[in-house]
Amino acid sequence: MAIITFKSPAAGDVIMFGKVARVLLEVIGKDPDDARGIVTVAQLPDAIAALRRAASEDKARAEAPPGDADEDDDAPRGMEGPVALWQRAAPLIELMQYALAEEQPVIWE
Repeated sequence: MAIITFKSPAAGDVIMFGKVARVLLEVIGKDPDDARGIVTVAQLPDAIAALRRAASEDKARAEAPPGDADEDDDAPRGMEGPVALWQRAAPLIELMQYALAEEQPVIWE
């Protein structure tokens, strides 16, 4: 499984498994097949907004009342449940906020 690292001189690295990172790259409008790339300072506000929007929508889905037909009573929840997209996006959003404040780009590789 591939690992993707997001870096900026403004803050510490954010390391993610490739599958999740690829989803987040798509959210910000970047090609997830690119092995390396950059989010420029000019692109950071839109990238942050897109990640916040996707995280908010994912969190709303997670907090929605369970459906009757699709509910799995044995599905793991809480600490045993899967980590949601909104939770995985949080460190990247924070990195991008620091980068924007310091006027530094964010790269991934």
